[in-house]
This record gives sequence, structure tokens and C-alpha cells, in this order.
Amino acid sequence: MNDIDMNNFEEDTQHGRFLTFSLEEEVFGIEIKYVTEIVGIQSITKVPEVPAYIKGIINLRGKIIPVIDVRIKFGKEAIAYNDRTCIVVIDIQEISVGLIVDNVEEVLTIDDDAISPPPTNKTGFENRFMKGIGKVGGKVQLLLDCERLLKNDEKEIIEDIA
Repeated sequence: MNDIDMNNFEEDTQHGRFLTFSLEEEVFGIEIKYVTEIVGIQSITKVPEVPAYIKGIINLRGKIIPVIDVRIKFGKEAIAYNDRTCIVVIDIQEISVGLIVDNVEEVLTIDDDAISPPPTNKTGFENRFMKGIGKVGGKVQLLLDCERLLKNDEKEIIEDIA
């Protein structure tokens, strides 16, 4: 019997798989390999002197997790949280952070050939959060680049409050 490298096996099974969530009418996707868990909205302890989209911290089974309201980070209007609001906990470069989203949709497999590059304009502007645009069953998902979701100064803030 041959040895199986579980790291490669795990990577292969996660390739092309995205957790999708909604903000208003838009559907976003993040690579499932970054997601550690999904929890319902819970009590958030505010932290002074951080950007408005960093809502504070939660205590998740003894681990302090900073949480970001993705609506506010993406320039959308803040809304009251409800029973559909979730916190998607992701790990980015060994930093755990919770993303507050309106609603978790589903896990989708999107083939590489069904992903287009993110849009750019004539000035060379590129949406730094986007990895691409996924097309599945006539629907479009904006695929986020978790590695670029936080700027360096934001990572420092997150690390400091964690």
C-alpha cells in the first residue's frame, strides 16, 4: 500500500470549493480552505480606537477572535443583525478573524474555467479584495482573495487586539 500525503489530498479536495455568503443582493465566495467555522451572531465586545468596520472581539471557546463587519468594510450601509447574520471565522496567515455577513448561502464547487479575472478599468484600478468572478448555474459570485482582504496596517490592528 502506498503512503498518501494527506496535505496534498486535503488541498486537492478543497480546490475550487467556495463558501458563499450574501451582502444585500450580492453573493460573495471565499475559498473553503480559509474557513475554520461558522457561528451565529453573538455578543461582541467593542474595542476603542479601531476602524468602524472592526466591530470588536468575541470569545470563541476561550480564543479571542476579532470580528469585521464585511458590509461596512465594503462601504455598504450598516444594518441591524438578525437571526440570519453569521460570523464566518477564517484563518489568514495564522491570524483568526471573524467576518460578519448577512447570510451564509452554501458551499459551491467552481471549476477554474468558470472563474474570470476581476474587472479592471482603464486607469489600472483593480479591486484588491477580489480574486475573480465565478459563474455557476447562471449566477455570479464575487470571489474574494482572503490573502488581500486585510491591508498590512489592518493585520497589525487585528493582531494587537487578538
